[in-house]
Amino acid sequence: MGRRHLARELALKVLFELEADGGDAERALQYHVAESRADAEVADFARTLILGVLEHRAEIDARLAEASRNWGLDQMAKVERTLLRIAGFEILFLPSVPLKAAINESIELAKTFGGPDSGKFVNGILGRIAADAETGRPPEDQAAAVRDAS
Repeated sequence: MGRRHLARELALKVLFELEADGGDAERALQYHVAESRADAEVADFARTLILGVLEHRAEIDARLAEASRNWGLDQMAKVERTLLRIAGFEILFLPSVPLKAAINESIELAKTFGGPDSGKFVNGILGRIAADAETGRPPEDQAAAVRDAS
């Protein structure tokens, strides 16, 4: 398992937990880091994802609502909604992460933690968000995203 994959998995677990009980993000992260024996680099990326989702949740949710034509956020399974928020944060606010990587990782996590059709569902929504994000990026960022995805 790759380092960023593990970081995304940790972020999923923490954000899932926080949505249920509204606990302390740092304490939940430290628990899951210790449980998975993740190193500081993995913990730092997971923290970036967690804090980014929490900070930009309203904007991410608005973009998810636009991209999800038939499902409201409250109708989505919690795992899928959480994964979409993580990937949405990466796509919208972390230009250093290739779009393809953010989408593919979320699909893989959806297949692992979600239902039988979770991967397809996540892929469809993230594909729409990524297409919108690509058209909004400056040309040099678009070229970098294509180059990084190769």
